[in-house]
Amino acid sequence: MTFETVLDAVASRRSWSSVTSEAPTHDELARIVAAAGRVADHSSLRPWRIVALRGDARRRLGKAIAKASKDRKPSDKPLKAPLVLAVVVSAKKSHKVPRWEQEAVASGVAHTMSLLLDAAGWGVFWRTGWYTRHKAMRKAHGLEKNEELMGWLYVGGVPEGRRRGSRRVVDAERFLTEL
Repeated sequence: MTFETVLDAVASRRSWSSVTSEAPTHDELARIVAAAGRVADHSSLRPWRIVALRGDARRRLGKAIAKASKDRKPSDKPLKAPLVLAVVVSAKKSHKVPRWEQEAVASGVAHTMSLLLDAAGWGVFWRTGWYTRHKAMRKAHGLEKNEELMGWLYVGGVPEGRRRGSRRVVDAERFLTEL
């Protein structure tokens, strides 16, 4: 793999808010999670985990979202993709690595997974919301005291006939400074 190949893959990544009912298998997903786990991780704490929700687990998530939102009707958001990946920060006690840095590692894993899924031909979009920190979400995802839900990657097939489209190019000079 060349630098240009990786650069092109990252530069062409996009979010797919509409996906088909196809999804990666457990084995395909495990390879992606293993590779994504290689992000920079001070002290190699691995302060993250991924919870895969398929089938009825997505309906339970919809009920939890409704409970957090005080809605009577379950949310249909989790049904918009056949695979929903909950990104969880599992903070570890460390005198060297603060919690914010551990959250950054979990976020890095999520972003790397989205890049890898996109490069593998899957449609992916990242969803968050104020309710990620609600008690109903903690319960629905089986979170421990040291864990917080960061959000979800929604994953499915790319609709046939849809093209990548273009995203606005980042003006690097606006964000790159030197001392």
